[in-house]
Amino acid sequence: MTPQSHGAGVAYAFACLLILGVMPIIANSRPADFDALAFAFFLSVWQVVFAVPLVVREAVSADNRGIFGAQFDPDLKRRTIAIIFATSGIFGLSTYLYVLALEKAGAVNASIALQAYPLFAIALETMFLKRTKTATELLFTLMLVGALYALATGGTGRIEGLSPWFGVALTVPLLWSIAHIIIKEELNRTPITPAQVTFFRVVVSATFLGVVLAAVSGPAALIDGLANLTFQTFALAMGLAYYAELIFWFYAVRSIDVSVASSIAVPAPALTMVLAILFLGEAVESHQILALAVAAASIYGLLFAGARKQRA
Repeated sequence: MTPQSHGAGVAYAFACLLILGVMPIIANSRPADFDALAFAFFLSVWQVVFAVPLVVREAVSADNRGIFGAQFDPDLKRRTIAIIFATSGIFGLSTYLYVLALEKAGAVNASIALQAYPLFAIALETMFLKRTKTATELLFTLMLVGALYALATGGTGRIEGLSPWFGVALTVPLLWSIAHIIIKEELNRTPITPAQVTFFRVVVSATFLGVVLAAVSGPAALIDGLANLTFQTFALAMGLAYYAELIFWFYAVRSIDVSVASSIAVPAPALTMVLAILFLGEAVESHQILALAVAAASIYGLLFAGARKQRA
């Protein structure tokens, strides 16, 4: 990996940080009479709309056609297709849980819970990719766990104060970590481009969510959602933001580890806090600010420790 590619990966990850800070505000500003499942489906449909032009451009390009111009070994082709469908299903589920957690746990709490992402990524990279951690890295990891636990219990530290919706929010970064680590390995193994990964992901995710929405709420939910211009405006804005974040994210993880990219996005809840106060009227508690500060310090400590380990 060249310094230039590493620097580009870091820049893309910082772009993700800004977008992730805004997304919870868009999601929780939607009309209250449309539930999380309908919103997750329609934002995924808009993601497909935004993904089509770039993937078509690559398909007809003479330079870099990615997967469209590759000669695949049959076994690798089957493996790639299986991975696309499996990870897209995971992303479809995580999209619904993401919107639901933002609604039920609150934009601030849920966005901080999502910062467990680097923790899950580190654990999975250690378990499956054999990337062991130093004592310093483990110390900062324990600090991160402590900060998230304090937040989950409302600052009391008592188990009975644990919010089940905070637990739902924690499943989102776990699912993201599993899928993104799988995809990162695939990006390194095949010529598939970030735009193509994103396109296949959102198409399968939208299909998955559409089937679930039709089964749970019936066709009326689809018709009502399409007919509500205000709702569609928020779904479009969320779909555009989410699509842009995905494109930047896959370009980032092509150059740097998932745990590093996710660590860079840690301060996103700070932006969410400010916007939640201004636009959603949410109250921010002192223990949330403290938890975010400890979590951010822990993650950047992990980044520093990881960089020092690479230099050693």
